[in-house]
Amino acid sequence: MSDGGGVKGVVRVRGARENNLKNVDVDIPRDALVVFTGVSGSGKSSLAFGTLYAEAQRRYFESVAPYARRLMDQVGVPEVDSIEGLPPAVALQQQRGSPTTRSSVGSVTTLSNSLRLLYSRAGHYPPHQEHLAAEAFSPNTPAGACPRCHGLGRIYEATERSMVPDDSLTIRDRAIAAWPPAWHGQNLRDILVSLGYDVDRPWRDLPQKDRDWILFTEEQPTVPVYAGFTPAETRRALKRKDPPSYMGTFTSARRYVLQTFATTESASIKKRVSRYLLSTECPECEGKRLRREALSVTFAGLDIGELSRLPLTRVAEVLRPTVEGTAPGTAKLRREHPEKALVAERFARDLLGRIQVLTELGLGYLSLDRSTPTLSPGELQRLRLATQIRSQLFGVVYVLDEPSAGLHPADTQALLAALGQLKSAGNSLFVVEHEVEVIREADWIVDVGPAAGEQGGHVLYSGPPEGLERVEQSQTRRYLLGHDEAPGREPRSPRGWLRLEGVSRNNLRQLDVDFPLGVFTTVTGISGSGKSSLVSQVLVELVSAHLGHAPPPEEEEGEELERTPVEPVDGRITSGMEGVTRLVRVDQKPIGRTPRSNLATYTGLFDTIRKLFAATPAARSRRYDAGRFSFNVPKGRCETCEGEGFVSVELIFLPDVFAPCPTCHGARYNAKTLEIKYKDQSIADVLGMTVDGAHAFFADEPHVQRALSVLRDVGLGYLRLGQPATELSGGEAQRIKLATELQRVQRGNTLYVLDEPTTGLHPADVEKLLTQLNGLVEQGNTVILVEHDMRVVAQSDWVIDIGPGAGDEGGRVVIAGPPAQVARSVKSRTAPFLSRSLRPAH
Repeated sequence: MSDGGGVKGVVRVRGARENNLKNVDVDIPRDALVVFTGVSGSGKSSLAFGTLYAEAQRRYFESVAPYARRLMDQVGVPEVDSIEGLPPAVALQQQRGSPTTRSSVGSVTTLSNSLRLLYSRAGHYPPHQEHLAAEAFSPNTPAGACPRCHGLGRIYEATERSMVPDDSLTIRDRAIAAWPPAWHGQNLRDILVSLGYDVDRPWRDLPQKDRDWILFTEEQPTVPVYAGFTPAETRRALKRKDPPSYMGTFTSARRYVLQTFATTESASIKKRVSRYLLSTECPECEGKRLRREALSVTFAGLDIGELSRLPLTRVAEVLRPTVEGTAPGTAKLRREHPEKALVAERFARDLLGRIQVLTELGLGYLSLDRSTPTLSPGELQRLRLATQIRSQLFGVVYVLDEPSAGLHPADTQALLAALGQLKSAGNSLFVVEHEVEVIREADWIVDVGPAAGEQGGHVLYSGPPEGLERVEQSQTRRYLLGHDEAPGREPRSPRGWLRLEGVSRNNLRQLDVDFPLGVFTTVTGISGSGKSSLVSQVLVELVSAHLGHAPPPEEEEGEELERTPVEPVDGRITSGMEGVTRLVRVDQKPIGRTPRSNLATYTGLFDTIRKLFAATPAARSRRYDAGRFSFNVPKGRCETCEGEGFVSVELIFLPDVFAPCPTCHGARYNAKTLEIKYKDQSIADVLGMTVDGAHAFFADEPHVQRALSVLRDVGLGYLRLGQPATELSGGEAQRIKLATELQRVQRGNTLYVLDEPTTGLHPADVEKLLTQLNGLVEQGNTVILVEHDMRVVAQSDWVIDIGPGAGDEGGRVVIAGPPAQVARSVKSRTAPFLSRSLRPAH
């Protein structure tokens, strides 16, 4: 088969200029595993996703319907002269879980659909119960949802304790914390005065029936309100029937909280009122979210709720006897209900096959009811990958974004096998990747570089892996050739130990563990072994509590109360806290939810830059202050897009699309603001600069220089200052947080906790990151990392290996010690990979 380019099985790209790509021409083979490599920010994602995938998506839109053509301008056409021979594409990007807990492992993989059919058609019904359709086993349908909790598994109640946290206060002093702040709350207090309630007695001294009415009544009386009057003046005015300031309608505290929680569009208001709601497991369905009728149907002795809570590996064990015909009662069932026996076997076989793919990808420890917001981006990407393997498409290009992220080297082998399956089914794989193990397996490498941002954007090499070693300019080459073993060094000695005892959370059971202080520790183990539960959850929560802080807020997406409730911390710190005075958690959560948040605003750099603009003679003559140069303030921003830079176009069956603002063309400011120049550049021009570019531009501003230098040190020189938070990867967000922290004056005795900080980093950038982390240790701090990158593990002072397996097979400390000692362990699944990365100290 030949395509438009006349070359068999090749995708020909000509003149690609997306982002930093420098008019790139490249030929890429189809039906192959093609890996795009290069330092972070070199342009490999611009080529794989921004050009190839975007063009495939554009062609798909064009083929759909004339209506969809309107989207072309908005989705944007990639900057490229031509692409020939491009098949349809499926993108598997790293993204956070769907924001609702109603989305689960079962729904993402569609395993839940099959399971519901199995229970409906082949489940064991109690005598005299009528047959239930499959949707009766779904908590997301009216037929299946438990009537008490509406299928959420939890019920929410506002109690006197939750709404009145301090009962020594009077109503006037805001005893009812759940009521709205500001005017609305004042209005409700004034209404109570008109109704004759005492707002100046401590809450606890009021009669119980008054307290109950104020908090819980469903009545909404409307009464005259006399604003600013004392209670005595109000009583006199009511008696005289004086004309009131206005008529006010009363709402009880519980009614206000529940109604606001259900109807508000504002995330911050929803967050505020949710503080006054308590959530408990629904007593009707015991948290299983389904009606009683559905829960009375069993398969292999388990109801569908119980089966969904088991790890996938256990679900497979439950299903296997049905497939093999060894389940108890099979012979009788085949005799009496042959069609039911056949249905049971057929569905069980299908489920088993799909669970096997998930298990091979190292996800056997997940349960079907695990909600997607609790999954890491790597887990979510592999779930979608497994679904694709089973979908049996062929002739498609799969574009993958670092599929090895969050994977232990032992699981990377399984990932490669899964990619091999997709390829042998007749598909092409275009993979953006930093993991050397994956790059070595490629049929073809496209190396982009040589450096990041403006210094990148060239294809340095496109060909089979072995040819890369001749490309001097390539930064990937030396790691691929194995010149990258970590130089061994003598581990530093701890200056103390932080001891945790009796830790239980997820798969950790009564664990005792010691973290060394004043050194650099990595916590290793295969995916799902319990590393993040131990470090990012329990350690962070216990240390926070000890320091007297609330635990760092989980900036999780989605409904505040729909989330999976966090288990209480089980465990305690028994010694070592005298060596920790501050805790800094640097995670991969976004630095902001909207395009208004960006690198410059988050790091505080933008404040300094705005002051420089406000200090220019032109700005001073017009009396423009620093606020004028913020795109969040009406006086300076473009009013059409309100400083967003683009406008949202709502589409019916598709996600909203953003188009550049027709007035400011993306500059975000109004014309008057843009007239002010600093060294011939407007504030919008500065936001468009990369960190590297701005570093040169602000050469004589030490304040700005310092912040920019730190961002360059953690490998972010290629990012634009105004790059919206929504466009940053988890790894980039994490490094911005780290840079913000590194700018602060070091005091020592700080505990830094990082979860996989090398995600999305080229090996050359990992070295920069290590330099920074070691610098923190040299200044008297403690650094603890959850990490899979063996070069990082090899260079740490201490390793704690959790495992040996995932889920129920994990959760224990397999071995702890210096890297060389851990590398010799026969029990550890990390050891063989670590020993390859160790090189004796010179």
